[in-house]
Amino acid sequence: MALIVKKENCTGCGICVETCAYKGIRLDSKGIAEITENCILCGQCVDSCPVEALYMEEKIQESEKQNYRGIMVFIEHELGKIHSVSFELLGKAKKIADELKVPVYAMVIGDSINEIIKEVKNYEVDVIYAVSAPWLYDYQTKPFILEAESIIKHSKPEIVLIGATTLGRDFAGALATRLETGLTADCTELSIDKEKGLLLQTRPAFGGNIMATIICPYKRPQMATVRPKVMPMPHKVFGKDCRIIQLQPVSGPKDLDLEIVDFLPDTVGKVNIAEADIIVSGGRGMKGPENFHMLFELAELLGGAVGASRAAVDSGWIPYAHQVGQTGRTVRPKLYIACGISGAIQHLAGMQTSEVIVAINKDPEAPIFKVANYGIVGDLFKVVPEIIKQIKEKKGK
Repeated sequence: MALIVKKENCTGCGICVETCAYKGIRLDSKGIAEITENCILCGQCVDSCPVEALYMEEKIQESEKQNYRGIMVFIEHELGKIHSVSFELLGKAKKIADELKVPVYAMVIGDSINEIIKEVKNYEVDVIYAVSAPWLYDYQTKPFILEAESIIKHSKPEIVLIGATTLGRDFAGALATRLETGLTADCTELSIDKEKGLLLQTRPAFGGNIMATIICPYKRPQMATVRPKVMPMPHKVFGKDCRIIQLQPVSGPKDLDLEIVDFLPDTVGKVNIAEADIIVSGGRGMKGPENFHMLFELAELLGGAVGASRAAVDSGWIPYAHQVGQTGRTVRPKLYIACGISGAIQHLAGMQTSEVIVAINKDPEAPIFKVANYGIVGDLFKVVPEIIKQIKEKKGK
């Protein structure tokens, strides 16, 4: 996309210069608008010009857009196990594809991937594009990007979805750069403008204080990374016809930039709140690290995990591995118990899709109660021990 000045229309009023916050436009010696190297193509000057002397030139023509069709999901896997976010994205891709009446594609890159392909076939996928080679066993950016670029140029999907995991964030950014297209990171919701064929990509912005919906009207494919656990897990559909297209690798051992010697276990231990069905979380209302023991006891009784708000983590009361929210983990448990958490939008962004939310807070006006299914207004230091006591009694302890 490029910003163009219609010099014959420009009156030199300077409104565009005043509008631009980035000094991306100025008036030349003749009083005509000209674009500077600071322009970020935000388009505000186009909207402000009273004589329509500015316009955005599309790098991709409408006729070329018609060549792109279908929704593609990158299947992330490690040590033979597919990341759950890939299945979540297949489910969302199917819903979008049904609206657009287009196929769903899956992209599988790796080595010895037959079992991965078999598992992906159990979901609503029309075509699986696969590339297999020994040097693709472990993820490395360069060879994976070369293979993904080849697959996308072959299949021409209009939308590409990738999990917003550590691997996915590295992969998506490099791939979007290689394809010279747009990418919206860390989305929490996706929908479609059927009339224009635009993917509406919603994500938290400005520290989570607003939810921004972003579009990519000028380039294809449209790309987004999506947080794990914000989309529901789809059901399996055994016996569905699915084509498998094996492509020859375009990368080689020469494209490996490093040698992977070994994988070490995660230093945070067994904490994996993203996969927990029950989470008991504590916030600033816990008043100190010594009080988290009751949450661990409650979580153990329920067979769940312990989470925390950013305030509790920043205070050093509990390790970062437990943090739920925009800057922590996004979770989707069957039961989320929030203890002493006020409910800042950054925290809500990470847990509001939980099936059942129970909030315990002494402030009846706390925002957490607006998303809670059940709310207990009271002192958590009295409420939580009572819950623990009653659970123990019911379990016969």
